[in-house]
Amino acid sequence: MAGLSRREFFERAGVGAAVAGFAAAGARLHADPLGLPIGSQTYPERAQIAAGKFPELLKNMYAAGIRQIELCSPGYNEFKSLADGKQTRKIIEDNGLKCVSAHFSYNEFRDTLSKAIDWAHDVGLTQMGTASLPQNMGTQAEPIVIMSNGVTSEDGVKRAAETYGKIGAKTKAAGIQLFLHNETFENSKLDDGRLTYPVLLKALDADLVKMQFQMSSMRTIGNPIMYFRMYPGRFISAHVHGVDLEGPVPPARGAQMPIKQAPRGAGAGAGGGAARGPAPQAVAIGDDSVDWTMVFTAAKAGGLKNYFIEQEQGGGWDAMVKGAAYLKSLNV
Repeated sequence: MAGLSRREFFERAGVGAAVAGFAAAGARLHADPLGLPIGSQTYPERAQIAAGKFPELLKNMYAAGIRQIELCSPGYNEFKSLADGKQTRKIIEDNGLKCVSAHFSYNEFRDTLSKAIDWAHDVGLTQMGTASLPQNMGTQAEPIVIMSNGVTSEDGVKRAAETYGKIGAKTKAAGIQLFLHNETFENSKLDDGRLTYPVLLKALDADLVKMQFQMSSMRTIGNPIMYFRMYPGRFISAHVHGVDLEGPVPPARGAQMPIKQAPRGAGAGAGGGAARGPAPQAVAIGDDSVDWTMVFTAAKAGGLKNYFIEQEQGGGWDAMVKGAAYLKSLNV
């Protein structure tokens, strides 16, 4: 995917001149992108949950414009207080929110899947997934090694896809869609130098396993617009956060994202590669250099069902609040 010209990028991404021009014009409507409720992952605020402030957190999220959350399972230490799924659901709904998705550790899927599914049903989930596949998807006694020293192989990817697909078959039978986020294994390279992610997409059963795109990884595995356009129906959700496309580029990466144009009348330092001052610890959506109108336009065509703001850096709460307000301004 590397080495695309600007023209080739737009052709492969499926974004026509009309869409690009519309985005550049800055048209705005005050509505949630894609007509979907704005969501937030709760992991960045895990300390509050561990401290017993889950209801207070939800109240504050609602006030910030969040209407849907993504949890982590009680298998995460900070979330163990949410082990009673039915009570957790009541707390969520009493605060005007809904939870349709959650992250689980891979070991929960491997060793206690029935328990994980029961909790998912109690909370009301329709989607469940894991942040990343481990290097060994089996056990020490019966290993299923898919990556070594940060490098995988095509055979390793196929073993990973087959093993995870079996889990997906069981969750599907229970009425829940399995998804795979991308953090480590998914963002790696094969031993022949290819990116793992496109190979993994082809190896996974498209019905049993959907994908959840980590927006920060657009600098590692490539442009989400291209993925949404090339693999319609494969991406069920995404984690969204500010991404600085103008900083140093990691060595392992796919096709580049275009940098959004500076708004009319903007001074130096606003988009377009102009010089900028020191960036805050957490960059809010809309304060970064991503053209989110183009991203969400592609996501709409690709069939995205949910998106969750996830700002893990320092100042993440303020960035989440600001990002939620910005998302309401997008005309998609």
